[in-house]
Amino acid sequence: MKSNPRRGIFLMIAAVAAFAAQDGFSRHLAESYNTLMVIMVRYWFFAGFVLILALRRPEGLRAAVRSSHLGAHVIRSVLLVAEICIIVYGYTQIGLIHSHAIFAVCPLLVVALSGPILGERLSWQRWAAVATGLIGVLIILQPGVGVFSWAALLPLAAAFSFATYSVLTRLTTRDEATFPALFWPGVIGAVIITAIGLPNWQPIQGADLGFLLIYACISIFSHWLLLKCYEVAEASSVQPFAYLQIVFVSIIGVSLYGETVAPAMVAGTALIVAAGIYALWHTNRHTKAAL
Repeated sequence: MKSNPRRGIFLMIAAVAAFAAQDGFSRHLAESYNTLMVIMVRYWFFAGFVLILALRRPEGLRAAVRSSHLGAHVIRSVLLVAEICIIVYGYTQIGLIHSHAIFAVCPLLVVALSGPILGERLSWQRWAAVATGLIGVLIILQPGVGVFSWAALLPLAAAFSFATYSVLTRLTTRDEATFPALFWPGVIGAVIITAIGLPNWQPIQGADLGFLLIYACISIFSHWLLLKCYEVAEASSVQPFAYLQIVFVSIIGVSLYGETVAPAMVAGTALIVAAGIYALWHTNRHTKAAL
């Protein structure tokens, strides 16, 4: 497909807006029902989505999902299930805005983990960006101050899980197609979360059934938008716009859940985002220079 950066930017903004809406629904549902059950239903829809994609692949189902990294895909699946469950539970404990402010450090953790896992050589500038981002997290967490709570570490744990998942994704796609890296976490993850979520099933009341269905559908739609985004634009050209999710989440958190935005949170988030964009810019510059 022909490259179209402008369309890619639009699709990325639409995707992160959909992800923010998904997070808004997930907070409401996880406050009313068991988190594992909510994530389980979401995974059922996602597994169906990737299965439909696999069946429509021109090379056929078996060839489309064939992978020499099934062990890594199992680990990725566990990490992704853990990340989603932890971050959604975190929404119920410290809110959407606070959770996303801390989770924004995830791209910088990807940079840090790329060295030991992928064997990439990290410049001092990239390490400086990682350190700056972690300082931003400390500003948000304010350890040693009365406002700190251990629940604030939940999005940090989720960020570490997703960063490890992302680095392992790079590892598995080095020598094979990217589709198995999408398919297997959806299917394996559905099996894992069903095993632990089904015993926690709760009757769904009234309008919440509709909310749960909308939540699951938005989850699929947001991933579809992201796939379409990467089909028409390079990840490096659209990635900075992914940080707009924090803006969309803040609007939802303030308007629907009465959350507040503290000055320390704004300062810490700004530092994390700036460090993340700098790390991305430096990586792209270094890559182009090497070509």
